[in-house]
Amino acid sequence: MGTTTPPRTLAEALRARGDESLAGLLRARPDLLNPVPNDITQLATRAGTRASVVRALEHLDRFALQTAEALAVAPDPAPYGTLLSLLTGDGLDDGEQREDAGAAITAALPGALATLREQALVWGEDDRLRLVRTARELLAPSPQHPSPTGLGPTVAEATAGMSPGRIQEILAATGLPATHDPVSAVAALSSLFTDRTRMAELLDTAPVEALSVLDRLVWGPPYGEVTPNPTPPVKWLRDRGLLLPVSTRTVVLPREAALHLRAGRAHRVPEPTPPAVATAAERDPQAVDRAAAGQAFTALATVEELLKHWNGGGPTILRAGGLSVRELKRTATALDVPEPAAAFWVELAYGAGLVASDGESDERYAPTPASDEWLDLPAGDRWTHLAAAWLAATRTPGLVGGQDAKGRALSALGPELDRSAAPDVRRRVLALFAELPPGAAPDPETLLRRLRWERPLRGGPAPAASGSAEGTDLRSRLALWTLNEAELLGVTGRGALSSQARALLEEGEGAAAALLAPLLPDPLDHVLLQADLTAVAPGPLERPLAETLSVLADVESKGGATVYRFTPGSVRRALDAGQTASDLHAFLAAHSRTPVPQPLSYLIDDVARRHGHLRIGAASAYVRCDDEAVLNEILADRRSTGLRLRRLAPTVLASQADPGPLLEALRDMGYAPAAESADGDVLITRAGARRTPPRTPPVPVPEGPPVPDDTLLGAAVRAIRAGDTAATVIRKDTSEDPSSPTPSGSLPRTTSAETLATVQAAAMTGSTVWIGYVNADGAASQRVIAPVRVEGGFVTAYDHTADEVRTYPLHRITGVVELAEDGGG
Repeated sequence: MGTTTPPRTLAEALRARGDESLAGLLRARPDLLNPVPNDITQLATRAGTRASVVRALEHLDRFALQTAEALAVAPDPAPYGTLLSLLTGDGLDDGEQREDAGAAITAALPGALATLREQALVWGEDDRLRLVRTARELLAPSPQHPSPTGLGPTVAEATAGMSPGRIQEILAATGLPATHDPVSAVAALSSLFTDRTRMAELLDTAPVEALSVLDRLVWGPPYGEVTPNPTPPVKWLRDRGLLLPVSTRTVVLPREAALHLRAGRAHRVPEPTPPAVATAAERDPQAVDRAAAGQAFTALATVEELLKHWNGGGPTILRAGGLSVRELKRTATALDVPEPAAAFWVELAYGAGLVASDGESDERYAPTPASDEWLDLPAGDRWTHLAAAWLAATRTPGLVGGQDAKGRALSALGPELDRSAAPDVRRRVLALFAELPPGAAPDPETLLRRLRWERPLRGGPAPAASGSAEGTDLRSRLALWTLNEAELLGVTGRGALSSQARALLEEGEGAAAALLAPLLPDPLDHVLLQADLTAVAPGPLERPLAETLSVLADVESKGGATVYRFTPGSVRRALDAGQTASDLHAFLAAHSRTPVPQPLSYLIDDVARRHGHLRIGAASAYVRCDDEAVLNEILADRRSTGLRLRRLAPTVLASQADPGPLLEALRDMGYAPAAESADGDVLITRAGARRTPPRTPPVPVPEGPPVPDDTLLGAAVRAIRAGDTAATVIRKDTSEDPSSPTPSGSLPRTTSAETLATVQAAAMTGSTVWIGYVNADGAASQRVIAPVRVEGGFVTAYDHTADEVRTYPLHRITGVVELAEDGGG
């Protein structure tokens, strides 16, 4: 601005800033950009709104917040020295430790003050520091909202409704001269409480019990209840104004007296530096990478098992959305994990776009087409896909099993699991891991302490107007869930960050996959068949082998090696899928490193011989068999009574049951029936491959407006500057009546002829004009333009507001005013 006059308002302080400083404000508080303010005054007004100030306070670290809290209880405006004294104390009780703390505060205060200034929470020069009014209201003490510092109101505020006679009684009790001016009386009492020598002399005469009362109130809360007949110590304090009445039963320790008892400090423990994250254990970095890779392999296997489990159509969806408790238990049993872990894997697959709702009338969860593409990727790429989805997800599996604000249970895949702070907490936790040496496992308690220091209003008590509907410790809970989920996913190993996770955070998915791939076991193309009808897979199997074997045999146990068991039911399942006995013999011979045991060959041949001997079709249903004795056996079996069978021919039975239930019932009776079509052909029932229509992964719910990029910030700053020029520039007075100038903030108004003549003249002379413009949507704005060409009912001009050449219809211009020659700037 080219002036040294101190700013009188926040708007003037912002107007004096450079473009980089304004861009820094908009970057730190992106909510101010929605929509882009018309001018500096509107920006300052928006920066002082309650919601915006609360959001800004929530993003302060503990010391910056303590600085703001100190300013809230300091005189307004406050000199830098007063602020420093409130944080360090008056130095009269300093020991060596206090001196060290004072030096740390002195060194850290300029940075904290710069942060508050950048975010437009504090303005003014160092000799007149002002906290914005809304922040002062949020942080200053009141009976409804005690100050975070624990300080009460000043003597002047506490005695505002007190009678002059009562004030005179307090003056007399403290030995001060009487005065008939209430303002002078209050000033005299305040002066006494702020005078270290006189205040010490007064307290030396206090009863010991009275000093005990003050000790209980000094660090807050400063309010206490009294009876109509207070005890002598309380009466002594009340008579001398050390306890001032708030109501008939409540008294308060005035701020000046509390500060004396605190040696001038606003906070009991100022925290100018962030607490260090301690190392709980130091491990071999290579061992950490191997452990994390092993868990990453388990994560891939678990997600693959989930997709296989839901391959033919997963669980039904609750009417309110999500999985029922019963379905989550079934999924946990199928994955062989606890229910909280099952909720995590289900949410991870959903967040990665691998499972979704199928959208049918009988709505179910099922794998998406993207899951098939994911399964075809190399193992390293599959893991980075999951890890990246986890980092960005706002869905929070740790909430599953809890209740929302209305007492309703929160279910896995339900609609109420998004917490916008989750991605920021995850990345910050991993960043703190990354600051430690490779192989170092952080101590969880010190890590949580560091997170609380960085965002105290997110991890601790919120300000009075934050409106937090969740518990005050959500950020800490998110951090603890992050520690558990990172270990489950293989981001960390043995409590330390793995090299592949560091690469994912710093270099991207490609680098992480390249580091992980050599640590994962190569898939095998063989199994070891054993005489007890089992097959042992000594490691991960190639996908085609694993898929075929999962149909032919049942998984009996998992671990370092997977054990499959062959049963009549599993062999029949393979035959139902279209395999023949010779196909199965050839498959086992090709993929076994040991000879095919004779019992297994006999099992396959025996099941194949009986498979399809019975044929079931739709009559409602019928049973057909060339062997009459088998049909006689079925009719004689008491278990077939519910099927209501009757003989139609020597080789055909009819049933009133549908083909599907009839097929399952006969299988339960020990037979191996096959379904057939209307043409008599055997129906092949392959393993289900139900897929949803193409789905996009759930979009994370952002935490407030996104941080704008440099291009948007530059354009916004130019628009605000141009709008401010339009609002504050000196304009030529073209009216004949000097008493009717254009009101500030309103659009200029001229006739169509005047508008046309003015813009034509500006185009000829190259001058700049101020216009009012209404767009097609009816939104009005003020613009500063330099007309270049006027023709065909349009004016083409360089728009200083948008910093580009634009064309405007003349009929949408409400009016135009020339700028004075000395007012352009």
